[in-house]
Amino acid sequence: QVQLVESGGGLVQPGGSHVLSCAASGFTFSLYAMSWYRQAPGKERELVAPITSADGTTNYADSVKGRFTISTDNAKNTVYLQMNSLKPEDTAIYYCHARHRAGIRPQGYWGQGTQVTVPS
Repeated sequence: QVQLVESGGGLVQPGGSHVLSCAASGFTFSLYAMSWYRQAPGKERELVAPITSADGTTNYADSVKGRFTISTDNAKNTVYLQMNSLKPEDTAIYYCHARHRAGIRPQGYWGQGTQVTVPS
């Protein structure tokens, strides 16, 4: 069964750093492109950290650019989101997403989400 399991959510103080993990199973990790999304209360889900492009760049959302970093460990079938200089507006449920590189099942797969709370 395909699964994306996020972990690492919790309460983080403003200005602090935190890392989220997404462990993938049930599919061939190297055939999928991974991304991180988030959904804040009362807002739509937004893409915050897409896969790295062929030229080595990643087009992070403006709100997190310079603070968040997406990375993968293929040996562990895991994608990470390193978050630095956290702000109250970063409070959201964070989701990882997997999309097949050949376009099979184009809706892809979603993790269950993990809550990150940064108090004001």
